[in-house]
Amino acid sequence: MLQNNSSEQNEKLEQNQREKPISFPVKILMIGLFGGLFWSFLGYLAYIINFTEIAPNMILEPWAVGEWKQTILGQFISIVVIGAISIAVAFLYYAVLKKYQNIWIGAIFGAVLWGVVFYLLNPIFQNVPAVTELKRNTIITNVCLYILYGVFIGYSITFEYNELQVNNREEQNTPETQTADAT
Repeated sequence: MLQNNSSEQNEKLEQNQREKPISFPVKILMIGLFGGLFWSFLGYLAYIINFTEIAPNMILEPWAVGEWKQTILGQFISIVVIGAISIAVAFLYYAVLKKYQNIWIGAIFGAVLWGVVFYLLNPIFQNVPAVTELKRNTIITNVCLYILYGVFIGYSITFEYNELQVNNREEQNTPETQTADAT
């Protein structure tokens, strides 16, 4: 009886508790949000040290009115907006490319994303010159940031997807499920 009581207490200890796994959609949301915040902040740092002419606040140009967009507050609000948009980008990657276990897929995804933003969506951003009018440093810096962003999103989502597949296979092959299947 004493032994049963101590094993029950042992299970109740925090260190012996298993964490509830985070659902896969929440993981994608976190990857997208963190990726957008981190890489757009690095883009802002690149803007500050004059590696690029394009600041994160370009995202607010078509929709927000006022000079506040040019302030530090405007830059940080833009970084948060980019983080929110990045969540949708992460879900897009998950829907289309999750099964590809190759770092190059993420790099190509980032390069394609750069092309979409700077070629297809360029008319929306009136303060951003056409790619042919941008300085070489701006193009190289932004292409590199987008490729690294794509690799981060792609590799993180692919890794989590493959971990989920491995865990599902392990759960199917546990002795408990095999015994239940045998009966």
